[in-house]
Amino acid sequence: MMKICFYLRYHTRFGQLMLLDGNFMTHEKGKESELLEMTYLNNECWMARIEVDPVQQTSLHYKYYLRSDDGSLHPEGENDRVIDLSRITAQELHLTDTWNYSGEFQNVFYTAPFQETLFPRLPSAVLKEKAWRGNTHIFRVKAPLLEKDEVLCLCGSMPALGDWSTETPVILNKEGNWWTAKLNLAGQPFPVAYKYGVYHLKKKQFIRFEDGNNRILFDAPAKGKVQVLHDGFALLPNNTWRGTGVSVPVFSIRTGNGYGVGEFPDLKLLVDWAHRAGMKMIQILPVNDTTATHTWTDSYPYAAVSAFALHPIYLNPEKLAGKEQDKLVKKWRKTRKTLNDLPELDYEKVMQFKWSAFRELYDALKEEVFQDESYKSFFQQHRHWLEPYAAFCYLRDKYGTSDYTRWKTHSVYEEKSIRKLTARASKHFDEIGFQYFIQYHLHLQLEEAVTYAHGKGIVIKGDIPIGIYRHSADAWVDPSLYNMDQQAGAPPDDFAVKGQNWGFPTYNWKKMQEDGFSWWRKRFEQMSHYFDAFRIDHILGFFRIWSIPLHAVEGIMGRFVPAVPVHINEISARSISFDHTRFCKPFINDAIIWELFDGDAEHIKTHFVQHVGEGLYEMRPGFDTQRKVEAWFHQLEPGDYQHKFKTGLYDLLSNVIFFPDEKEPLAMFHFRFGMQQTISFRELDHYTKTQLEELYVDYFFRRQDFHWKEEAMHKLPDLKAATNMLICGEDLGLVPACVPDVMKELGILSLEIQRMPKGNTSFFHPSTAPYLSVITPATHDMSTIRGWWEEDRSRTQEFYNHVLGQWGEAPHFCEAWINKAILLQHLYSPAMWCVFQVQDILGIDERLRRENPHEERINVPANPKNYWRYRMHIPLEELLRQKTFTEEIQTYIRQSGRG
Repeated sequence: MMKICFYLRYHTRFGQLMLLDGNFMTHEKGKESELLEMTYLNNECWMARIEVDPVQQTSLHYKYYLRSDDGSLHPEGENDRVIDLSRITAQELHLTDTWNYSGEFQNVFYTAPFQETLFPRLPSAVLKEKAWRGNTHIFRVKAPLLEKDEVLCLCGSMPALGDWSTETPVILNKEGNWWTAKLNLAGQPFPVAYKYGVYHLKKKQFIRFEDGNNRILFDAPAKGKVQVLHDGFALLPNNTWRGTGVSVPVFSIRTGNGYGVGEFPDLKLLVDWAHRAGMKMIQILPVNDTTATHTWTDSYPYAAVSAFALHPIYLNPEKLAGKEQDKLVKKWRKTRKTLNDLPELDYEKVMQFKWSAFRELYDALKEEVFQDESYKSFFQQHRHWLEPYAAFCYLRDKYGTSDYTRWKTHSVYEEKSIRKLTARASKHFDEIGFQYFIQYHLHLQLEEAVTYAHGKGIVIKGDIPIGIYRHSADAWVDPSLYNMDQQAGAPPDDFAVKGQNWGFPTYNWKKMQEDGFSWWRKRFEQMSHYFDAFRIDHILGFFRIWSIPLHAVEGIMGRFVPAVPVHINEISARSISFDHTRFCKPFINDAIIWELFDGDAEHIKTHFVQHVGEGLYEMRPGFDTQRKVEAWFHQLEPGDYQHKFKTGLYDLLSNVIFFPDEKEPLAMFHFRFGMQQTISFRELDHYTKTQLEELYVDYFFRRQDFHWKEEAMHKLPDLKAATNMLICGEDLGLVPACVPDVMKELGILSLEIQRMPKGNTSFFHPSTAPYLSVITPATHDMSTIRGWWEEDRSRTQEFYNHVLGQWGEAPHFCEAWINKAILLQHLYSPAMWCVFQVQDILGIDERLRRENPHEERINVPANPKNYWRYRMHIPLEELLRQKTFTEEIQTYIRQSGRG
């Protein structure tokens, strides 16, 4: 047996506990109750001992956890604590480790985009590798940002370490992610002071020592003992790497080879241009299949019918056809020109053509494809989602709806019956196989484009929507993973004053956690086939989600879940006489009806509300929810008059102070967001308003914070550990105070936008961006720089004078030099990533930019029926010919230190 002693160097305070997990444990990985508790030695060190049989266990993998004094569990950021026990003959192994804080900048550089694409491959061993045997001490340290031909070296206060001589330092070998030195320090003087340094191999020159104080080693050699020191990171500058990217939805790309929409092969041309411009990243919107209705409403990329399947719209039929189907390709050429000449995406026309073309190709190629070994491998690897998805598509089209609750058969998913439906012997297999065929070729085309990007040193950043579509294959297969009686959305903000209702069911996190977030792990695995990094849409949803009941239409009717409600005793303690009807029901009187409906007040009183006495009214039973109102007006002819009535009735229904808690509706309550703006609140006496406002502030900005942090720490660490993709969080909106701390602790990059500051300022300045962030002047949910410039004259003027530092009156239109100045501000930001929408890049050139900037907006969040149809106005082939423009962009990037 081998004795293994773990020594963890980490400063703790009273109430904290260090825990150890590893492959020597027999429990489920990461289960807190069964982790090994370490022994406290002093404020700076914890230890633990185990025994293993090196014959039975040839490798040791382990990880540390901190249990804080509030009971929360925090994993360290180190994922490379691996020891090959088969190479150690000693009876005793001492592991002296340094805690790896997950938010340490250097950890980011061990994620997929850096290790696999952005950083040059260093040789696995710069010297002949030394054996572990015969050595008493193994030094291991990380340094991800070394330049070409640079290696780590070791100097110290003993002869074996050169007596601090920089002429003869110990050169470290690169083994995996660790720089390693194996030394026999028997007979050397102890304790020893040492430091790591940087050495240039080709020049044979010592460059510098690491920063900080000397490291001290006290543990002298002993017979039969080997000591491994994991010294964390060499103390070298760790925030010097900065990159630039371009953001564009795939559907918005325009090339000469497209069929009215951007397609996966078009990414190659975008890669070529980004590479020439000195960029390192291409960021796209979700590319999952959204085919729910076969209408333009399916253009919404965040409502996927599968979190795994790719959208057929991105499949290029000519590439699929190959030379063998040249007759078909020639037949399509006229249609291609017609579709490609359109200024915007015509989703329905494009999809009508593509479904027809894909059917022809399927009939011609299906037998050949299904016999291909590559296809068979793809099918087996993706079978867990591919079969249910194909069955879902078949049943959706058979019954004319994606709402599986309305299907005559298979409305409840049963794996056995679906396996039978999708079997090769099934009479419906041709319809099922068609979906397999499409997904396989989508996979090939996207994979090829991504491989091409990597070859050019470009990484691809994807996007994970916060929700799933209510009528999706995912919800059909396992509805227990979602709260189907709720709708996810966002509270009101400057962009959507009534809030947002996305319609997605919220996640049943408790159920998802039962199997270790298996659905999420599979989702991340699927994304990692194509993406190096991803943006978590609305990361605030992992802390708390804005949950709206099914009977509501507008986001204003929602509340945060989870949330600590206000108890009736808290209200009574403030000497407020609580009237459930007054506070929790729509407050309606004659004055309010006249205020909302003017001369139509009598019509409203006759048809939609009923008198309950004392000049008060309540909604009639047929109109007492927003959904009932919506249904009533849906059957009428649309028009301005009907819209006025409908929105007015919505406002009546949302004119409340509290929403009763579902569990205790008579004792627990949640404030309606924006309570102070309701007419109901306005009608209260001064004392009651003052007391409710104090409770309101406590409810939204104080009492929830710890609870929300706890919620996030139950999910995000496990989800982050499930993938090596670089994770970026979209942390915009009403951001709880705990969010930045959690993201920083986990090393998740934040999103910083100049006109959406997170502090109490009018604008955020790029120069103040945190290093672990993505900075951009605009996202797909916003107007472009040029479009924004014309929206609010007072805001533009303030920006012109105080952010751009210009005197006098701001130009009415965003001239090219202004657009350029804003881009340059961002390029010189300390943020790790600076990403621009392609519209904003083109905006710096008077010749290339679109004439009307308002035609460049991609999405309007306040409009739930937005048509996602923006396309670049010039093809990428033309952009590639603009060498002077591209060289100008490259110069700006290089001069800013992002080259």
